[in-house]
Amino acid sequence: MRRLMARVWRALGGRVQWRVSWLLNAKFMVGVTGVVRDDAGRVLLLRHRFWAEGRDWGLPTGYAKRDESFQDTVVREVREETGLEVKVGDLVRLNSGYRLRAEAAYEAVLVGGTLTLDPTEILEAAWFTPDNLPTGLQPSHRPLILGEPNQPDP
Repeated sequence: MRRLMARVWRALGGRVQWRVSWLLNAKFMVGVTGVVRDDAGRVLLLRHRFWAEGRDWGLPTGYAKRDESFQDTVVREVREETGLEVKVGDLVRLNSGYRLRAEAAYEAVLVGGTLTLDPTEILEAAWFTPDNLPTGLQPSHRPLILGEPNQPDP
């Protein structure tokens, strides 16, 4: 039976194999976060309008669009939310195991732009030193800022 299944699978060809695989496997939204730093080593934090009260400060974050690299998502989200331009660096975290999403976080450095907030999503933006982070910071963002090992979400 296994040999027959293997023969049928090979006979299907790449395009049909891909579609069958797509139908049979999990689909995820991917949340992408940018740990944006300036030349002084400060980190950009945003107070998000739609996040829970008391946990509304966090890093620039958004969902990847179809056909968009995760690095391009960081650039787009920072630009949309703040008007700032960044250069994306290393991947610093990749989390999966959620029901319908995966998360990726990248280091990024400020390269230009003028701070102009998207008032639909963002209430406030500020630069913080890693040793003076605001109260109300998303718990999962603190280790990203401090460069600590991956911690499970609370």
